[in-house]
Amino acid sequence: MPAAESMNAVTSNTETSTKATRVLLACGVVAGPLYVVVGIIQMLIRDGFDIRRHALSLLSNGDLGWIQVTNFLVTGLLVIAGAAGMRRVLRGSRGGTWGPLLIGVYGVGLIGAGFFRADPALGFPPGLPASAYDTISWHGIMHFISGGIGFLALIAACFVFARRYAALRQRRWAAYSVATGVLFFAAFFGIASGSKGAGVSGAFAVAVVLGWAWISAMVARLRTELPDARG
Repeated sequence: MPAAESMNAVTSNTETSTKATRVLLACGVVAGPLYVVVGIIQMLIRDGFDIRRHALSLLSNGDLGWIQVTNFLVTGLLVIAGAAGMRRVLRGSRGGTWGPLLIGVYGVGLIGAGFFRADPALGFPPGLPASAYDTISWHGIMHFISGGIGFLALIAACFVFARRYAALRQRRWAAYSVATGVLFFAAFFGIASGSKGAGVSGAFAVAVVLGWAWISAMVARLRTELPDARG
């Protein structure tokens, strides 16, 4: 093969790889907004749901529970795709192994939360026998475990990226990552401890939105590091 043709082939392969990476990263960017928008729509149409008392996971129950189940599964797959794109960009650099891996684990946790439905609780969905809200099922336990692993992975990812950006002397991004990790950990600890105080679920919902916003921001930031993004 002539040198010119060989060079063109390499260039074409590089462009194709870059486009694929951009698509993967785009999946990671849109996952959070999709999850939040679908969640808000459900809050508006599901009778008896109160974000101040009820976790979004409870939306997996009832006749319309399939919406939240699908939300978990689709956004989980999008996060995993985004993590694959992050791995492509960060390969060989600080945080390039653990950062994308932990984000990917968060995606797997979302999928697990979709497969294993949360138990009804605190009167949602309405209309069930009183005993139904106190039942702890095997799938409810697996839902908690899946979600817990995913949330802990997300918290850890925040600190991995904080170290990355601190080493790069990008202090604002480092501080943003630390703040997100700390706030999310505090909210997760509050709800995982079984606290049922007023507003605990609402505070955790806010933390989830902040976590999603952080993921979108990190992935979007990495898109700027692609060759054609600077061209």
